[in-house]
Amino acid sequence: MTESERARLIARVHGQVQGVGFRWWTRSRALELGLVGSATNLPASRVEVVAEGPREDCEKLLEALRSGRTPGRVDHVAELWLQPKGGLTGFVER
Repeated sequence: MTESERARLIARVHGQVQGVGFRWWTRSRALELGLVGSATNLPASRVEVVAEGPREDCEKLLEALRSGRTPGRVDHVAELWLQPKGGLTGFVER
């Protein structure tokens, strides 16, 4: 796979997504897709998801975040696509 086929997704998830198992659920979906990165609580009841891997799999994770099948309630997901930085291993909850 070339570097151009890989991507880094940063998704800021707004809604009722803290204290409901959202980060654990996100980590499980990311690992199923073979992605690396993290899910981190932010102020104002938001979660930041950083995922790297094949662009197609990052898009699947983004779709899952917006699916309505997450724990809690997702009101909005803001996305940012970047070139992958590398150096990540596993998928962690922070």
